[in-house]
Amino acid sequence: MANRDILAIGTSAGGVDALLRLAGGLPADLPASVLVTIHLSRHFVSALDQVLSDAGPLPARFAKDGEPLRKRQIYLAPPDRHLLVEDDRLHLGRGPRENNSRPSIDAMLRSAAVCCGGRTVGVVLTGTLGDGASGLWAVRQCGGLTVVQDPHDAAFAEMPQTALEKAAPDHVVSLDDMPRLLSGLVHQPAGETVEAPSSLRYETGIARKGGLAMDDMDRIARRSVLACPDCHGVMWEIDEGELIRFRCHVGHTYTAEVMSLALDENLRRALGSAERALEERVALARKLQRRAEEHGHKLMARDWASKADEYEAEMRTVRSGIRRMETIAANEELREEQGRVHDEDTPAAE
Repeated sequence: MANRDILAIGTSAGGVDALLRLAGGLPADLPASVLVTIHLSRHFVSALDQVLSDAGPLPARFAKDGEPLRKRQIYLAPPDRHLLVEDDRLHLGRGPRENNSRPSIDAMLRSAAVCCGGRTVGVVLTGTLGDGASGLWAVRQCGGLTVVQDPHDAAFAEMPQTALEKAAPDHVVSLDDMPRLLSGLVHQPAGETVEAPSSLRYETGIARKGGLAMDDMDRIARRSVLACPDCHGVMWEIDEGELIRFRCHVGHTYTAEVMSLALDENLRRALGSAERALEERVALARKLQRRAEEHGHKLMARDWASKADEYEAEMRTVRSGIRRMETIAANEELREEQGRVHDEDTPAAE
């Protein structure tokens, strides 16, 4: 009888240290293939494969497209590629970003669920935002087991907290207890085979090759009133229990929380354009006011002065909105920077 031999792990901010500790605690005879997606920058060459290999008994390497899965091996998602599994082979997807990330934790977990069903153990560790919750939901739908790091134990609690709230995981444990738990789970017989919903198969295909036709999207989700923040195309709304996601037919995907952040960014750009337009209107109105005064057209000068005052009032309102948005953005950037600094302090970061 097959065991639960697919261990799919996702992490983000604070994840390098978490992976080092986890790799150090896994046994050399682990009867499973370990898939890892962490949000690494595509602008730097990472040594995470070598450092993870040095941290524990299991060899680690960046996955290659088409290679067969082997047990007692850690496979890492390369920067800018989704790590996917199909027919017990690895594939590097070039599909659109999910939650502004490629590789996507959700895409990896979703593909493992579709491919391997009850053989899969999905894991979400430390990180910000909510990547991973949807993937864990998919793993449970297909008969796999789900594990989340205790948010109180995580360097960055938001990602495991979101998974805890939205995906109802089977196990919630500290990082210290994680190796022992996972070693036990992968020795269990595989869960009952559950046919993957067509929506999950469609979405795995998107992560590998790109978007679907609109008719296909209509079959797996309902159209939303929102436009895609990336391509401004039509979006569809997908319900996954407590989780709501949005996907356009090109393939860009957002959870509701990340969608809110993306819309905030679009709003900041729109407010910036409005500010520039109002500045130009004020400048033109003042110029026409002065010209009317020079030619003795008092009534016309008062009219242009009134318009300029009105535009300046509108501009102050827009600038107030921009300042509020900048404060929100600064707080978010600070949180992301804390995550990058945390990982860069670990030798495996670059």
